[in-house]
Amino acid sequence: MRILVLSDSHGAIAPMEQAVERTDPHLILHLGDCWRDAERLHQNFPQIPLQQVPGNCDFRPEEPTEQLLCLDRFRILMCHGHTYGVKQSLLSAGLAAEAQNLDLFLFGHTHRPYCDWADTSLLVNPGSIGPYGPPAYALVCIENGKLRADLHRLP
Repeated sequence: MRILVLSDSHGAIAPMEQAVERTDPHLILHLGDCWRDAERLHQNFPQIPLQQVPGNCDFRPEEPTEQLLCLDRFRILMCHGHTYGVKQSLLSAGLAAEAQNLDLFLFGHTHRPYCDWADTSLLVNPGSIGPYGPPAYALVCIENGKLRADLHRLP
């Protein structure tokens, strides 16, 4: 299973479309900032399931700030990251990943790509697919009972 992870699009639809065309994902996850961008992307690719959480720039008080996904045997938390203070430190994110027994903690907010382990959890920030430097995204693959994440930039 290929999962395209996007964050911080801030109005940039074309780079998200390019990432979809490059990766041919089975699922798209949008980690917030801008909710409407994800909706527009889903209109253009309605055959690909999309899940999203709001970011700090999205006024969506009725939407949960995070979602727990269980794919195969993997526990994946998707959030924007601002509620965990990820711009200051990843300590809260790492502690939450451990406390919730997560395999993958997905976050955005910093606009900087990041992929590293915190004990037994993989922490991944796809970076900004929007106007903050070269557009970036993450591709998470679940194959043969293993989880892998790779960071990519669009030219």
